[in-house]
Amino acid sequence: MHDSPADPADPGATSATTARDPFDAAEPLGHGLKQRHLTMLGLGGVIGAGLFVGSGAGIAVAGPGIVVSYLIAGALAMLVMRMLGEMSAAMPASGSFSVHAERALGRWAGFSAGWLYWFLLVVVLAVEATGAAQIAHGWAPSVPQWAWVLAFMLVFTGANLAAVKHFGEFEFWFAALKVGAIVLFLVLGVLAITGWLPDTEPVGLTHLSGDGGFLPHGWSGVVSGVLAVVFAFGGLEVVTIAAAESDDPARSVARAVRSAVYRILFFYVGSMLVIVTLLPWTAMRPGLSPYVAVLDGIGIPSAGQIMNIVVFVALLSALNANLYGSSRMVFSLAERGEAPRALLKVAPGGVPRRAVLASVAFGFVSVLLNLRWPDSVFLYMLNAVGAVLIFVWALIAVSQLRLRRLIEREAPERLVLRMWAYPWLTWAALVAMAAVFALMLSDGTARPQLLWSSGATALVLLVAGVREWRLRRRADAAAGRGARPPGAG
Repeated sequence: MHDSPADPADPGATSATTARDPFDAAEPLGHGLKQRHLTMLGLGGVIGAGLFVGSGAGIAVAGPGIVVSYLIAGALAMLVMRMLGEMSAAMPASGSFSVHAERALGRWAGFSAGWLYWFLLVVVLAVEATGAAQIAHGWAPSVPQWAWVLAFMLVFTGANLAAVKHFGEFEFWFAALKVGAIVLFLVLGVLAITGWLPDTEPVGLTHLSGDGGFLPHGWSGVVSGVLAVVFAFGGLEVVTIAAAESDDPARSVARAVRSAVYRILFFYVGSMLVIVTLLPWTAMRPGLSPYVAVLDGIGIPSAGQIMNIVVFVALLSALNANLYGSSRMVFSLAERGEAPRALLKVAPGGVPRRAVLASVAFGFVSVLLNLRWPDSVFLYMLNAVGAVLIFVWALIAVSQLRLRRLIEREAPERLVLRMWAYPWLTWAALVAMAAVFALMLSDGTARPQLLWSSGATALVLLVAGVREWRLRRRADAAAGRGARPPGAG
């Protein structure tokens, strides 16, 4: 069992992250993840239902200009991952950006980033479990939807309670299937565009230049497209959390980040380019997969069922990764005295089982709320995490600005992965995030998400502030008692 850190309320105590060298903070967790696991986790973490199904909404508002929207959103995600990769390679930790925020900005920042991200993951987990259950229920109508949800949650809880290498193997093959599906789609798309598929003629640029042109709604459409697709890049952060459980965290996270960001951008932008080249953008409908439309259009039999299988795997993969990420995040919070210390128990194989069970328990609650009140209680929860990802990204950027100077001063050899054009691109990313917030505020459909997420963030910040104030008061009181002369009072 991993020893609990001293009580943070004790002014003489220090947390797990501050008690030891921040550049050598060894984790008590297992180290069963290999480089191939991390690389595929980075590639597969963001290839999910948001791309396969949700991209249709972006095409509907931006037309062929969705390609530019994905380039902009992908560039922002790449910058965030580069910042996070720099910090994680220099200071590997299971809490990733939560630990970095605490080191850079103080306990309030680590507390806020960690709990916000944990809440985000366990709520989204419910969406993924319910979505996968709906697909499975369509294949086997005799099995009720709740039974499928229960089965998925039990299976992936078991996978996460076992040694971490089993999680890695699950994710490796899930991600491999998704990546393989994207590559096959790109190959078929290029063959169809060039007329090399049987019974097809070269498409040319008709659909890119016709139907209103490349930007049928102007640059405002591109901007709306960015808002529709930027959140699809969430999930990349898990690879930096998982790196702490590899044999060589610094080298592993650096390699995984380098290989992931370029390929993901290629998959996303390449897919969109194939879709809007092959089909008129006016044929897209939100909620319907543009991938199915393309496969149907080029004569692939049973295209809908094929894509259903891919989306099903993508949802289960995301469920598995989110359960893993949430358990490691709450474990890291407990390490630093910011979550119940009972969650610190680590099994002989290096798995924080209580942290896994705590995360899956709240995940079960979220699923029940989604099944019972999808349009009321759960909708409010979903709105409350709608913009949390951008809040977390902003904390990552601010943390990198401060930690880069610390690392350069105290351990420059740790900078095995550097942020491009520091600090200018970091500031540019922060400006882009502020622009996303402004867009959400001006968009009638996105505004509720921003307001609810801002409320949830403000509540967490308030709790962090009150907690910090109480700890300081207790520390000051203890210091005052210790300063009294013997026999006084």
